[in-house]
Amino acid sequence: MGTTVKTNPALNRLIEDLRRLSREQGSALWRDVAERLARRRQRWSEVNLSRVSRTAREGETVVVPGVLLGSGELTKPLTIATYRASAGARAKVAKAGGKVLGLRDLAATNPTGTGVRIVG
Repeated sequence: MGTTVKTNPALNRLIEDLRRLSREQGSALWRDVAERLARRRQRWSEVNLSRVSRTAREGETVVVPGVLLGSGELTKPLTIATYRASAGARAKVAKAGGKVLGLRDLAATNPTGTGVRIVG
């Protein structure tokens, strides 16, 4: 498998920022997320809310390194950080009392990545 060249400058900056944060903080979480985002777009995680609901505990912080989709229901308040989320997913998360963040926002508030679960 060859190297994938990303043409989106904002995505490239995010990947580099997450890698740098991982080196500075010694956080394997952000390195893992950066490597998953560096993959080909076809190999990105596309996670439905039903899967997040099954795997996460109430009040937990979850990272989806890819796309969060709105299929299924969310019955507990969660903080979900993702690269991109559908409008339906955002609405269902808000209805359940949770919130959707960008990956950069979560990395800024939790640079060590402690207490975060990756789903996808």
